[in-house]
Amino acid sequence: MAITDAHKKARAQFEARAGISFKNPMFIDTAFTHRSYINESRSSVTPASHGEHNERLEFLGDAVLELAVTDHLFRAYPDSNEGDLTNYRAALVNAVMLADIAESLGVNDCLLLSKGEARDLGRARATILANAFEAIVGALYMDQGYQGAADFINRHVITRMPEVLATGAWRDAKSEFQEFAQAKYGMTPKYETIRAEGPDHDKEFVVSVSVGDIELAQGEGKSKQEAEQNAAKKALLEK
Repeated sequence: MAITDAHKKARAQFEARAGISFKNPMFIDTAFTHRSYINESRSSVTPASHGEHNERLEFLGDAVLELAVTDHLFRAYPDSNEGDLTNYRAALVNAVMLADIAESLGVNDCLLLSKGEARDLGRARATILANAFEAIVGALYMDQGYQGAADFINRHVITRMPEVLATGAWRDAKSEFQEFAQAKYGMTPKYETIRAEGPDHDKEFVVSVSVGDIELAQGEGKSKQEAEQNAAKKALLEK
């Protein structure tokens, strides 16, 4: 995989913003590499170049991120019950939040994408950014161990907690909407998966929420649960 001067410059700017410095740049370059780039460039990838996309690092980073956030929340909120802690964590590590953090750190400029993926700046790009953020965490873990990754998470994810609390983003929208629907209509909301698009490792779900025969909203997410939560949030806004 050929790393251009422009990519090296973007990587250096990212490291400066993020407050990190990789001992082995191969890890962070891999974290920025989308599968589509490897597939498009396969003919030019030689055995001497590493030619690996970021999905394995994403898998690792997801676990490290969840552990670091869980550890912080457990210690920081001793009076919160399991349900609230779970909702806090979900609000901090969902795809929308991670994509926003990644964009603020300049990850967009660092991504190695196919020409087709590079042109898509919509929902698909947000998913790619969120996945890249998890891969960055995985890369840090490999390069600097758990503490290096946890320090990065504390600076850039945990610091969003006041925002989560202030906006109520942690609340379980499904439970809130169910209470509303039962009080107003005497009925329990129904959720239905409209479609699931994309490869197995990167699916996007669209779910509708209805009360009786009336569809009130649709939500999107990387999992059915996330899509249901987003549908419930939209329905609450429409109530």
